[in-house]
Amino acid sequence: MIRDILHPIFDECIRQYCITSIEFRSLTLGSLPPNIQGVKVHETNEKELIIDPIVRWAGNPNINLVVKFLFLPITLQLLDLQIFAAPRITLKPLVPTFPCFASIAVSLLDKPSVDFGLKLLGGDVMAIPGLYQFIQEQIRTQIANMYLWPQNLVIPILDESLGAIKKPVGILYVKVVKAVQLLKKDLLGASDPYVKLSLSGERLTAKKTSVKMKNLNPEWNEEFRMTVKDPKSQFLKVHVYDWEKIGKHNNLGMQVVPLSLLVPHQKKELTLDLMKNISLNNNKNKYRGKLVLELTFNPFKEDSLNYSGRHLDNSSTTTNNKELGEGHMSRHSIGGLLIVTIPGAENVEGNHHNNPYALVTFRGEEKRTKLMKKTRNPKWNEEFQFVLDEPPLKEKIHIQVMSRRTGFGFRPKETLGHVEISLVDVIHNGRINQKYHLINSKSGFVSVDIRWKVI
Repeated sequence: MIRDILHPIFDECIRQYCITSIEFRSLTLGSLPPNIQGVKVHETNEKELIIDPIVRWAGNPNINLVVKFLFLPITLQLLDLQIFAAPRITLKPLVPTFPCFASIAVSLLDKPSVDFGLKLLGGDVMAIPGLYQFIQEQIRTQIANMYLWPQNLVIPILDESLGAIKKPVGILYVKVVKAVQLLKKDLLGASDPYVKLSLSGERLTAKKTSVKMKNLNPEWNEEFRMTVKDPKSQFLKVHVYDWEKIGKHNNLGMQVVPLSLLVPHQKKELTLDLMKNISLNNNKNKYRGKLVLELTFNPFKEDSLNYSGRHLDNSSTTTNNKELGEGHMSRHSIGGLLIVTIPGAENVEGNHHNNPYALVTFRGEEKRTKLMKKTRNPKWNEEFQFVLDEPPLKEKIHIQVMSRRTGFGFRPKETLGHVEISLVDVIHNGRINQKYHLINSKSGFVSVDIRWKVI
């Protein structure tokens, strides 16, 4: 899981900087287990189990990372790791299939205490005066920013085929209207604010507004769309930052909005008081200004009854049936969500290397799977989503299987085959799921599952 999380981060660093490769030489957490010093269990009315343990871990990991700048390899070694943390572990939803829960959500009730040794090219980096405390605090802050309750890390446990992992059920429309009386962060008494939006339980890239230069009362009026899987438990995470040309962007404030506050198809305007962070103790949070949002949650058609909170009467049912009458015009005339899943490929082979990954291109937007090393039969099982204002009846989606050399050398990338799929059948039938022979490949196939869900 550590490799899967860090792989896209490493790829981004390789693309942005003069780095040839980033690889683990060794990655083991050692033989010493964490010590659980106490456990508190919460009872709720939901199908979940909430556990608050106190965890101490003095481990003996052996983690070596090799970063290559052109021909120069630089080795980083992490050792003597010690952690004290108070996590909140939520097992949900509870299901009748072993191990009896579908996913694990982990968050922190407070900043963790982290101690470790770090060697660079064999020298002890932590011996540099002042650097030890600085790195410790930076790590604690970064971990808290990502996982401090109610933010969490969701780890799927059961396979999607068991029906336990949640699928998208609707689209959240977010309009970032304006902010009022933001903090002054620049030396000249102003800030350059922008807003980042993300949903809990998702690893998708956060949405960002434009930057408003030197403005403590910015107006954006920018709209974003986000796919929702569980409107009863998910929440919208809102961060406001002060943009900096060089260095880290300053935190101006944040807030979270539970989606359970929203009534389907009804616009809700919210004025949020920005906080330094969202924790169980907000007494130290000073006034940081306000942010105005407009939110609308639109469930997909097949999910509308489940989340509307009311039953349709006979007249509205008749109207809906009439709308869906001739040729399912509702499916064809309004927008929705295009979900593209790439389970894997078979018999793909390159001339120089076999480290395949898939590129999915639609309307100029490109998404890609993780890279699988030294295999002709990769298993990706990755899903990509495209929120559309209208059905793509006359469009195609392009899927290309590529291979990339993991070390330095000539011919770093090569094509293993491609396919173009017309989406008209997906719109008419709601879904296609089949294997396609890859063009320009001797015997390669790629498996593709495409679904269309209507708002």
